[in-house]
Amino acid sequence: MKKILKIIIGNKKTKRWILIMLVGMLLTFYSLAQIVGLERLEISNTIKLGIIFVAGVTGFILGLVFFQRRILELAANPQIMKNESSNSNGPKVVVIGGGNGLSAVLKGLKKYTSNITAIVTVSKYGKTSSSTSDDIKLSLEALSENSEDMSKILNYTFEKGKAKNLNLGDLYIEAATNTYNNLAMSIQKLSDVFAIVGRVLPVTLDEMKICVELDNGMIIEDKDKIADITEDKVTKINRVFINPSNCRTAPGIVEAIKEADAIILGPGSLYTNVIPNLLIKNVAKAIRESKAFKIYIPNIMTQPGHTDDYDVSDHIDAIIEHAGRKIIDYCICDNGDIVPEFLRKYNKEGSNLVEVDSQNLKGKGIKLIKADISYVEGEHIRHNPDELAKTIIDLICTELKFRDKQNDEQYLLLRSKLKEEKAKNKGKKVKKEKPRRIKKEKKESKFVSKYSDRIKSIQESENIREQNKKLYEKAKEITEQEEEKEKRRFIKETYNMNK
Repeated sequence: MKKILKIIIGNKKTKRWILIMLVGMLLTFYSLAQIVGLERLEISNTIKLGIIFVAGVTGFILGLVFFQRRILELAANPQIMKNESSNSNGPKVVVIGGGNGLSAVLKGLKKYTSNITAIVTVSKYGKTSSSTSDDIKLSLEALSENSEDMSKILNYTFEKGKAKNLNLGDLYIEAATNTYNNLAMSIQKLSDVFAIVGRVLPVTLDEMKICVELDNGMIIEDKDKIADITEDKVTKINRVFINPSNCRTAPGIVEAIKEADAIILGPGSLYTNVIPNLLIKNVAKAIRESKAFKIYIPNIMTQPGHTDDYDVSDHIDAIIEHAGRKIIDYCICDNGDIVPEFLRKYNKEGSNLVEVDSQNLKGKGIKLIKADISYVEGEHIRHNPDELAKTIIDLICTELKFRDKQNDEQYLLLRSKLKEEKAKNKGKKVKKEKPRRIKKEKKESKFVSKYSDRIKSIQESENIREQNKKLYEKAKEITEQEEEKEKRRFIKETYNMNK
């Protein structure tokens, strides 16, 4: 009984009607007390107190009526009673990615479910060991109740004393890891301390390196040098692999994938955030065998030195080549309506808009979903957490409906939350003119522009070689024709002489 009362009183929609009832009662009692205490009734006082009395009674009756209506709604749907203040029975979602893209997905999804598992890559690179805690910190921030405050705390850098230039978040994770001698356990303890929604898991506890092989056969074992070396050697990434190749999955990874209702790959760096997770033993296999909705969300912009001139199909082909088919069912892409001024800033840095080449996706068995999921944050083009989450949840609801689960408790709850969020955002949004999409001409990447002369020289040499080849073939043909003529003439002369 106490639990039911707590849910009813704690519910936002019931709180307002309880408040209106209380205000109505106070106004009613106040007006009655004033009337009883007056020695003489005057017209002005009578009118004033009468208005207060009527307002009080009206407020109390309206509050009571709508309060009862809300109680009936809660009673009619036990699932809402159980989950009104909690998303504990929401869909189980596994998100695999990294960076700001992963953070955006987590921030949006936590409004709909608390059954979120963020799987992040933890790796070291060569002599200059990159911080292994960046994606962990971003995930903890995204899943915390107040992401902005958590971000300020975890990213605080000391400016004075012995801890000068040290990051508080890195110190937290380092201290927890040293305390429990287990990275996965330390993250779980930090999650409990910070009271985050869902959980964050490292993909493996084994020490590993992410390496890439370029088209020219060169191997790079330092993540930070990939872009520079790729551009200097005028080549591209052929494949990515991990060293050692037999890294084991951390506890809970395979189980989370098997139990998931939806598995989301990306956004994140294709070759250093997304694919490396799929190379860990049993991860790709578990995803392929899972009955969950498998969704891929590509980056909005290409990554210089990594995915130069990549379209959406190129991203998907790279994932399939490394992890096998049946690893993606849906692809959610931005519709490309971005203000050109911001695109130009990215173009100067060698980054282009990832083109949605839907024609090349045909035959892959992947359903393409275009949505307005990007926005500008400062000077950066980012995935919009709210719009991205709504698109994902809408897709899950559609699939549940397609599977005749309209009356399923999970479907009813998700649909209710989705309608509520859409109504809330509709009230907040200011109608503005949508920037007209300019048909994008494929601009040269930083890679192409830097080596345009060299590429041009190679192309000219190739053209000359082709021309010389054609001339040689033509000369050979003419020579063969002349030899044939000479042969016929000789035979004819010999025949005439003998005759």
